[in-house]
Amino acid sequence: MDFQQLADKAIAGQTLSREECQSIMRSHDQDILALLAATYRVRQHFCGNSVHLHMLINAKSGICPEDCHYCSQSKISSADIERYPLVSQQKLVEGAKQAKEARCLRYCIAISTRGANEREINYIASAVRRIRKEVDIAVCCTVGIISEEKAQRLYDAGVEQLNHNLNTSERYYPTICTTHTYQDRVQTLQAARNTGLKLCSGAIFGQGETEDDVIDVALALRELDPQSIPVNFLLPMEGTPFADHNYLRPYDCLRILCLMRLLNPAQEIRVSAGREVHLRSLQPLALYAANSVFVSGYLTTEGQDYKDTWQMIQDMGFEIQERA
Repeated sequence: MDFQQLADKAIAGQTLSREECQSIMRSHDQDILALLAATYRVRQHFCGNSVHLHMLINAKSGICPEDCHYCSQSKISSADIERYPLVSQQKLVEGAKQAKEARCLRYCIAISTRGANEREINYIASAVRRIRKEVDIAVCCTVGIISEEKAQRLYDAGVEQLNHNLNTSERYYPTICTTHTYQDRVQTLQAARNTGLKLCSGAIFGQGETEDDVIDVALALRELDPQSIPVNFLLPMEGTPFADHNYLRPYDCLRILCLMRLLNPAQEIRVSAGREVHLRSLQPLALYAANSVFVSGYLTTEGQDYKDTWQMIQDMGFEIQERA
């Protein structure tokens, strides 16, 4: 396969065929640099050499009634994590200030829940209003399954975008969760878009999905057309049903990132949870496909310190973009 031809198609706005997607996923290890070079052409064409940093706060940990098999906060998890109710609004504001100091473009407020209730929505909306007054940073929220009316209140408070990941293909979704459906997630994203909120939606890879599942969710994200696509690699945690799912190799992760960029050429592709664990020494190469990075941790697990991320970006010849 001539990967440069795939780059040409992506730049021209054409959708890769399933066979072309398969050629990416089945490419030989010795061809990874050629694949990255072609992918970088697309990334550079649409996104230049900028990198967006994002930081999140786990504003409510554990105590979740859902049975998401990948999650240490679910009701079926016995993982050794902190569990606590909503943090103070002052802590949310301080977290935004820390994100700004870390040169982040966006600050994400996350809570563990099936869907935020009225009190939680009002509380977060109030905190976002404070953040918008005190800190010059965009705000994203991830609050589970919500209605259009609740999404509207977040938008009115100054939330820029809503995160709600598809997580995997529609076919495979019942294997990773039984307490809500893939369609529940799509409906939440549609509700958010109806209010004017931008969408942040991606997937988690390494959950036992097939190659076709990887391609299906990548194509679904192209059709959804979110502003931002976080690409997560499963962090298997003791006490969760997927604790033994630890099979991804660095090249596997790079192929997935390239597939995401070539199918979603103009989107913000964010290399997210698990990048330090699964990409290991090849982490910097992810920037040839991704133009966004999470720094300093992922909900219940620690991540690369933001200053080390700054250095990685500088060493690769990229620039941090602090404003949209």
